[in-house]
Amino acid sequence: MTPAAITPHDHSQRAREICLMAPVIPVLVIETLAHAVPLARALVAGGLPALEVTLRTPAALDAIRAMAEVPGGVVGAGTLLTPADVRAARAAGAQFGVCPGATERLIAACEEEGLPLLPGAATATEVMALLERGFTVQKFFPAEASGGAAALKAIAAPIPQVGFCPTGGISLGNAADYLALANVLCVGGSWVAPKAAMEAGDWARVEALAREAAALPR
Repeated sequence: MTPAAITPHDHSQRAREICLMAPVIPVLVIETLAHAVPLARALVAGGLPALEVTLRTPAALDAIRAMAEVPGGVVGAGTLLTPADVRAARAAGAQFGVCPGATERLIAACEEEGLPLLPGAATATEVMALLERGFTVQKFFPAEASGGAAALKAIAAPIPQVGFCPTGGISLGNAADYLALANVLCVGGSWVAPKAAMEAGDWARVEALAREAAALPR
């Protein structure tokens, strides 16, 4: 069945819903497929239902396919770079997409595939260009390298209608600085799924980190 095409307004409406599910969207690099389901279960149990699996490993698409079956989870694909990535992510069961920047071809592919997109921007010009396309929810990346919370606060003054999910260099130590901003809906971070915990199968540790992140005020 051909997926129904969606507009940038649809992208942003769905992206806003996903961003408001919890203060943190885990950014996951999954190298071992066997980790996918217990990882998703631990994060969802800890209160983080929206999960971004980055397409940086050979196991990523299979991980999305497996995690999409975990009750309560909403699994998306991160690091979308090409239309082929979009099609593969959608076929694997991704419910939303995230990209570090945004190109016309990538946006068009997401619209054609019916994949809600959280497009990336790092400058006021990029934010404005995406806003012109109708994207009122965007990813601010790389957050810390692009000026951090202070930069996002500055962007809010002239462009208050855009909400952000900042990602890149964010940890438990600085997440609250971003979440305190009026134009931040949530943050993206990998600290809730440390590689050592995954390799050890310490899913209780992952769940505890998720609960700590889910309790962050915003």
